[in-house]
Amino acid sequence: MPTKERTNVYLDKELKEKAKILFKKYGLSLSDALNIFLAQVIRENRLPFEDLIPEETLRVIEDARKGRNMKKLSLEDLKKLVDERAGSS
Repeated sequence: MPTKERTNVYLDKELKEKAKILFKKYGLSLSDALNIFLAQVIRENRLPFEDLIPEETLRVIEDARKGRNMKKLSLEDLKKLVDERAGSS
C-alpha cells in the first residue's frame, strides 16, 4: 500500500464544496479524487484536460517553447501596443 502524506493546499471554498458533493456520488473523498488526478498527470506526463485547449493555442505554446515566431519587445513597446489597442476599441 502506498505511503500517505498529509499536505496543505489552498482551494477555492465554493469549488471544494461543490466538488466534494460530486465526488461523493462516485464514492470518492476529496483526497481520493486528488490522488486520481495526480496519478493521471504522472501517467500521461501532461495535464489530463489538455484536449480542451484549442489547437491554435497549443501551436502557439509549442512555438513559444521552441522560440519560433517570437519577437523581443521592450516593456515600453508592450505598453505602446496595449495603449494602441485600448484606443482602437
